Amino acid sequence: MPTTPDTALPPTLARFREAILQAADTRTPLTLRGGGTKDFYGRAPAANATVLDTRTWSGIVDYDCAELVITARSGTPLVEIEAALAEHRQMLAFEPPHFAADGKQATVGGAFASGLSGPRRQSVGALRDFVLGAVVMDGRGDVLNFGGQVMKNVAGYDVSRLMAGALGTLGLVVQVSLKVLPMPFCDATLRFAMAQAEAIDTLNRWGGQPLPIAASAWIDGALWLRLSGADAAVRAAITKLGGERVDDAQAATFWRDLREQSHAFFARALQSGLPLWRIALPPATPPLALGHASVDEQLVEWGGGQRWSIDTANTPADAIRDAVSKAGGHATLFRNGERTSDIFTPVAAPLMAVHKRLKESFDPHGIFNPGRLYADF
Repeated sequence: MPTTPDTALPPTLARFREAILQAADTRTPLTLRGGGTKDFYGRAPAANATVLDTRTWSGIVDYDCAELVITARSGTPLVEIEAALAEHRQMLAFEPPHFAADGKQATVGGAFASGLSGPRRQSVGALRDFVLGAVVMDGRGDVLNFGGQVMKNVAGYDVSRLMAGALGTLGLVVQVSLKVLPMPFCDATLRFAMAQAEAIDTLNRWGGQPLPIAASAWIDGALWLRLSGADAAVRAAITKLGGERVDDAQAATFWRDLREQSHAFFARALQSGLPLWRIALPPATPPLALGHASVDEQLVEWGGGQRWSIDTANTPADAIRDAVSKAGGHATLFRNGERTSDIFTPVAAPLMAVHKRLKESFDPHGIFNPGRLYADF
């Protein structure tokens, strides 16, 4: 975990370091931000915070298509990375959402800090699973290197993955190395008319079979199933499963809208201003009516493991979290909630003590995105 001397820092990083040291000296909070496309996520930023914009630190540092690894600076637009990968028929398989009208504002640093993944997370894993290494500037202005740029790396603790999804509360991400995957040779989408309970049962039954299922989503009385892989495997699955074959263009639009939360379901949540809950559950859990919402008005992803529910009755957060906890899951108030209260499921006191010790180790003056994850963190 070596640090970089001041004299060796590029001008942009030197400016970042100066801003961090000044904030530490004056105890002024810093809001770490790339394109700002995830600003809605998590608790509200500190009112007196100064914005540290990472977009001036941009560019692909290294891309080894043979080794399936790409390394980029935190301010690099996701579209730039995706375009470079597409030239070699490779992709960020966890499908990070952009949450931007033109898709150009989202940065790889923002994707890393939010830890959000798209529809393919069901089959390939989450963003955290693709992180190979990260370079971070801590609250002392030191540049710390964690992990590496190779698939097999066992040096030290896996701190780079600890940073993924931390919403910038532990340090300023300077650079990240990600594993990439080849694009599938064949993609096909099937649609089946069925109720949510039947869809969950069906998905869990299919999950135990050797089927090339890349993603799934149940919405408005229909189960959408994305098949990806070799031509022969996809064709065999289509024959076995049946259902209605969806036009490729329509299918591409559906999965993109799901990833970007521009689907009509999410539009209803945004327009209504009602709380949108993201529920993580064991995939086989039967449908749960949360917030007096009909299960027919929910959206189910990841084989039943992720469920979205619009709280049409403004139910107390504790009541929703209690119901989800009893089912073995946890709940996040994803959008439209009271951002000065708990957004993420509160953690037990012993675990929070561990979190705070980590925070103090990386951010001794508490300047990085204070309160975005939890109060007093």
